[in-house]
Amino acid sequence: MLNGNTLTDLTGGLGIDCAFLATKFKHISYVERQEELCEIASHNFPLLGLNHITIYNEDAVTHLQQMNREDCIFIDPARRNEHGGKTVAISDCEPDVAKLEELLLSKANRIMIKLSPMLDLSLALKTMKHTQEAHVISVNNDCKELLLIIGDTPPTHQIPIHCINLTSKEKQSFVFTREEEARAECTYTEKVGTYLYEPNASILKAGAFRSIAASYHTRKLHPNSHLYTSDEWIKEFPGRVFQVTGQCSFNKKEIKECIGDIKKANITVRNFPATVAEIRKRTKLSDGGETYLFATTLSNDQKVLIRCSKVFSNS
Repeated sequence: MLNGNTLTDLTGGLGIDCAFLATKFKHISYVERQEELCEIASHNFPLLGLNHITIYNEDAVTHLQQMNREDCIFIDPARRNEHGGKTVAISDCEPDVAKLEELLLSKANRIMIKLSPMLDLSLALKTMKHTQEAHVISVNNDCKELLLIIGDTPPTHQIPIHCINLTSKEKQSFVFTREEEARAECTYTEKVGTYLYEPNASILKAGAFRSIAASYHTRKLHPNSHLYTSDEWIKEFPGRVFQVTGQCSFNKKEIKECIGDIKKANITVRNFPATVAEIRKRTKLSDGGETYLFATTLSNDQKVLIRCSKVFSNS
């Protein structure tokens, strides 16, 4: 995502991000206003063989205003307010990168901004008007970071959104644009096929609900359920894949017949008027085991429980 001769990390912290990025550049400027963190970084960088990093114990905005133009800038705004509480909105983080956008663009060709995974992506793209790429990063199906790349060239209307899920086995990648999402053909169904699919956390966070169905030729259970089905196993699907072994309504008798004599199940709720805790109370099932229950809604608005076993998972 970032490479070149020079990079400035305006929010150095413990230097973890800086050390990772350093391998792609000939010279790095590490900027951190806390003296103690600068001392830690100055001790660690040489031990890591990173002797091309210059440390500046300065405020990020002050350094930005005075620095020469470089190839790239990295910034990870602090996500806590003066009282120590967590913040999500760009305007609540420090520094406010929305207010700094023009200044950042005057100082580098490409800027990577690291934001909270809780931030709404649509709002982020609307706020940062020069965004050229968005990257939603998950690790083992847990959404960790939202990265925006802004640049000094005119942004395209079709911003590529990269959905990445890193697992112990592989890197799952799916790329789409919001325009493609709006145009994507998506078939809804009231019939659950042999296989059930749950997209990984990055895809769900990015909102690629129609695009993923079109790309992998699956049928969506309901516009708001975000579960997909097919009669043939799609091994490459970027998410969790299950084989359907049963289905029932939320009727007590039907539930008893569907779950049989199992004592444990992993329960997921998608677009369903009951919580996991309420379903556990009704079914008397403890957590765990090899059975998976999805409580969801079909395209005809029927509320169902789908019993599954996991057949393939990259997450």
